[in-house]
Amino acid sequence: MTADQTGNLWNATCRETVPSVPAADRTVDLAVIGGGFTGCAAALEAARHGASVSLIEAHDIGHGGSGRNVGLVNAGLWLPPDTVVAILGPRIGEQLMTMLAEGPGKVFDIIAREGIDCEAVRNGTLHLAHAPAGLADLRDRHAQGRRLGAPVALLDADETARRVGSGRFHGALFDPRAGTIQPLSYCRGLARAAAAAGALIHENCPVPAIRREGDLWHIAVHGATIRARRLLIATNAYHEGIGGSFRSRFVPVNYSQFATVPVPEAVRARLLPGGEGCWDTALVMSSFRMDRAGRMIVGGIGDVEGVGGPVHRGWARRKLRRIFPELADLPFEHVWTGTIAMTGDHVPKIVAFGPSAYAVFGYSGRGISPGTVFGKAAAEALLEDRAEALPLPPIPGHDERFTGIRRAYYETGASLMHALPLWR
Repeated sequence: MTADQTGNLWNATCRETVPSVPAADRTVDLAVIGGGFTGCAAALEAARHGASVSLIEAHDIGHGGSGRNVGLVNAGLWLPPDTVVAILGPRIGEQLMTMLAEGPGKVFDIIAREGIDCEAVRNGTLHLAHAPAGLADLRDRHAQGRRLGAPVALLDADETARRVGSGRFHGALFDPRAGTIQPLSYCRGLARAAAAAGALIHENCPVPAIRREGDLWHIAVHGATIRARRLLIATNAYHEGIGGSFRSRFVPVNYSQFATVPVPEAVRARLLPGGEGCWDTALVMSSFRMDRAGRMIVGGIGDVEGVGGPVHRGWARRKLRRIFPELADLPFEHVWTGTIAMTGDHVPKIVAFGPSAYAVFGYSGRGISPGTVFGKAAAEALLEDRAEALPLPPIPGHDERFTGIRRAYYETGASLMHALPLWR
């Protein structure tokens, strides 16, 4: 059975709907291109503060990486805090880490305030040590986090086994600030709330061209022209042929997920009883979590819809069997993949590509919390002409070299690793 036949679990279980309207000639305070976490959070923030907003999405809201996400609402980036500071410098690095530390709280506050039906569970996440070397890495991350005031806790193997329901891990880093959501429902809930606040949502509206004329941005949409005083491009890894003065540059990396049928109740109570979401310290990272219905969702780097699909499918089955032997033969009900925008230093980018215009991209797989934080901040910075509101200083441009070769490198590496036996 192919990934297309089984499809994206989040599409099948999404309970949020978006009131979309056709595009028409109009002038707005803010135009947002891209209906993912960043774009929807920006549209909501701007509309709630009285700005006129058009949110333009080439497909359905959440079509891209936001609607294919694992659904882990984590604080910070994939990088350890000290690495972020080393890349950005103490002032900017610590500012970014402080803002992202508050990210999960902002996400769950918005969910509560707007009544978003997205299976929100704020019981923390577990970063799991797959090997002794992984536990050493977690000890280092724990020390760095504590220095910055993060309430993270290092768990031993016994406590980890109790929380996971599996004895396959050497320990874990627990972050109580974090949690899990149904990511597509969250994204569409943001858009629905933005519409309720006055934003106009334009779905299935590809943007073939953007140009600057006088004091306005002109955005061509289905024969209409939306003119905007300010512009935010938030397409991330799904920047689909938009003509104009900006082209995002990143390394596209696929991440695939495999969701079982609901786990039998007698077994379910023993697996992730606290409802945490998990990912591990392996070089080719993998994740697992449960949804509200009790499906176990296993994910890993790799394109299940590409030539390596059979290898990734075989790995997912072995991974499930190794961690949770009682689920060894439970069928996969949903299989899907999404694309991550990876930057060379794994730090997001804010590009000021023209007057009153930003492009935000490159979360390197950590999109929910940072996307929400960056989207809200971008709306504030654009509407108030206040770049200091941004988590990072905007840059005039960003380039990534050899993106095709590096994409093949990641996919080939994942395929090779997934073809190997799984060791303890």
